[in-house]
Amino acid sequence: MLAEASGKQLALLKETVPNTSQVAVLWNPANPVWQATAMRETEVAARAMGLRLQLLEARGPDELEGAFAAMTKERAGALFVPADIIFVRHAQRIAELAARHRLPAMYGFREHVEAGGLMSYAANFAVMFWRAATYVDKILKGAKPADLPVEQPTKFELVINLKTAKALGTTIPQSVLQLADEVFE
Repeated sequence: MLAEASGKQLALLKETVPNTSQVAVLWNPANPVWQATAMRETEVAARAMGLRLQLLEARGPDELEGAFAAMTKERAGALFVPADIIFVRHAQRIAELAARHRLPAMYGFREHVEAGGLMSYAANFAVMFWRAATYVDKILKGAKPADLPVEQPTKFELVINLKTAKALGTTIPQSVLQLADEVFE
């Protein structure tokens, strides 16, 4: 899911910030899913869009300031923060740093947008948790976990924060706004 979503996330970011050629990617090297598949998919998608990626590691909050300083030094035009529990725990700080460094950003969790980030495209976790509860119910009623099908998320949401867009001086294209499931004003 993470790998497949990253191409769409980059495409939405590129459509929102069309003049950017370099996107900083804040990633956690301790996240094996991102390292194993999502990074490759993101790099392939970026090449197809003519984007250069600046990969910046951050394992925790102590490394965020340095990562953002490097983004500014290398003149990143936008930021991509993939879904990672470390980053969602520090959503407020990351949104503040992105605003301070004037970087329009795409996030892998809606919580970043709620904390002041620009936009996210992610699976609807409320639906995923509801589906998980139905699995628990089936197991408690005697179903064998191995007999239950594996489900992938089918509902992804685009969430946009227009207040942040205005503060950054970024105009969200109508084509992107029309795709939004939720817009914060």
